[in-house]
Amino acid sequence: MCGIVGYIGQDAAQEILLQGLERLEYRGYDSAGIYVVDEDDQGHLFREKGRISRLREEVDMTIPAHMGIGHTRWATHGEPSVRNAHPHQSNSGRLTLVHNGVIDNYRQLKEDYLSEVTFQSETDTEVIVNLVEHFLKADALSTEDAFAKTLNILEGSYALAMIDNEQPGVIYAAKQKSPLLIGVGDGFHTVVSDAMASISLTDGYLEIHDGEMVILTADKATIKTIAGEPITRQPFTAQINADELDKGTYPFYMLKEIDEQPAAIRRIIQSYENEDGELAVDDAIIDAITQSDRIYIIGAGTSMHAGLVGATLIEKLAHIPVEVHVSSEFAYNQPLLSEKPFFIYLSQSGETADSRQVLVHTNEAGYPALTITNVPGSTLSREADYTLLLHAGPEIAVASTKAYTGQIAVMAVLADAMRQRLHLPATFNMKHSLSLVANAMQTLIDEKETIHQLATDYFMHHDSAFYIGRGLDYAVSREAALKLKEISYIQAEGFAGGELKHGTISLIEDGTPVIGILTQSNTAAHTRSNLEETRSRGSHVMTIATQALAHKDDTIILPDVEEMLASLVAVVPAQLLAYYASLDRGLDVDKPRNLAKAVTVE
Repeated sequence: MCGIVGYIGQDAAQEILLQGLERLEYRGYDSAGIYVVDEDDQGHLFREKGRISRLREEVDMTIPAHMGIGHTRWATHGEPSVRNAHPHQSNSGRLTLVHNGVIDNYRQLKEDYLSEVTFQSETDTEVIVNLVEHFLKADALSTEDAFAKTLNILEGSYALAMIDNEQPGVIYAAKQKSPLLIGVGDGFHTVVSDAMASISLTDGYLEIHDGEMVILTADKATIKTIAGEPITRQPFTAQINADELDKGTYPFYMLKEIDEQPAAIRRIIQSYENEDGELAVDDAIIDAITQSDRIYIIGAGTSMHAGLVGATLIEKLAHIPVEVHVSSEFAYNQPLLSEKPFFIYLSQSGETADSRQVLVHTNEAGYPALTITNVPGSTLSREADYTLLLHAGPEIAVASTKAYTGQIAVMAVLADAMRQRLHLPATFNMKHSLSLVANAMQTLIDEKETIHQLATDYFMHHDSAFYIGRGLDYAVSREAALKLKEISYIQAEGFAGGELKHGTISLIEDGTPVIGILTQSNTAAHTRSNLEETRSRGSHVMTIATQALAHKDDTIILPDVEEMLASLVAVVPAQLLAYYASLDRGLDVDKPRNLAKAVTVE
């Protein structure tokens, strides 16, 4: 959550910072600001509540500035407002700083060091910048040493970028738990939360690890430990196509990303195809995972829902027991583990703080781990033993779509590779079946107008809805409900069909939308019975059924695919229903209230 952009070089800083923040707005959009230094070494601060477009209106683009830092905020400490917006300045105005993350001990630091300071905001960030100034004055330290001393006493998570007005031409940066990268260019450097922010300038980046700080000039990036030990690290090339970051003719990124799902599935097939034309996974991963006695899938939100489907695929194909856990719960309430556990971490961004907290603990215990993510070089990818990539391309909309289906597809490939290593019989051809899934997805995407009308009919005048299903259909129901609630603000829940009569059916009123998902032959009849129970209480029933299980009055008919992979197809109309329900209500589909894309705070 929150996004940082910094630039030091020869070009106009304002436009570079604003464009970078626009690329990162998915990380937070409560408020935003930039600070630039002009040719006379004078600083200029611009902050505004709300979206980057409002900030852009306030920024003086005529200032001849060639360095600066910017921030787009998702509120943690203090309400969204101009005074809580970043960048924040020290009391004297000498230091200006932006911060992602949460400082756990900021109140104690205030009491211990800053009792004489008058604070202008409610943020923990203002404590950091004033601490640096405190050590500059009280201990007569250099800026670098004062910055390092401050870092040594901060507890929590942070990514920081700071400018000292008395040291023109330098940006200081550091990280702990929150993501931060240094962009490397010809005569310039950037400091960004995500490579997307400056990919139009450079595809060369330096990784910054926890406990490291950076001193940036236009021509040099110096990496050190907080203790001052120099670090040499070679840049890597970010695999991002800048053209993929544009919406093109789409009104919202979410619709574009829904439409990209068939291509994403085909890209996964291509990426995991071996020389013999079969799907395969690196032998080292398969060796490690098949030697385990139990697999633990860790995820949050949509990724956890993908894990529910992946767990069934692994158990049915590879016959290894799997547990799926919510990362924020597992981190502090770890269950009793098996003797030889293997951990799979699911994260679109690879930066999910809750999941990383679990990974830290499992790494300390020496348990092997695999990250399945969309972002190579991300924190979870670097810190796990193994990585499998989604190859889905950038996902910008807050509501995840192609990352969800990509995670399931990659877990399907993994499960089938495990099956082969364990010499278990095949019941279907994975490569061919995933190809059929991509075709089926496209068929449903081409029915947008019909699905839009259904969304209007079912959701326009209702503030609650239920998705129900059993087995894999229950797993999809949970994701479908999450999509609906997070962008349309309709109170939606996904329930196991048989559980409705154990209490929840009391919430059914005349017209309440109840959507049944029917892709599993062994449970479809039971789910239909549950739907009739709600219909008799006045619900407005919608059915999403595969052609093989369809009745003539079903609402949405899915093309038939392998039953174990039907979740990949069933979720597509649910994504579109959520999209159009939000659109009909005049909401910002890509940026729902109170949410941000990359959840980098616990």
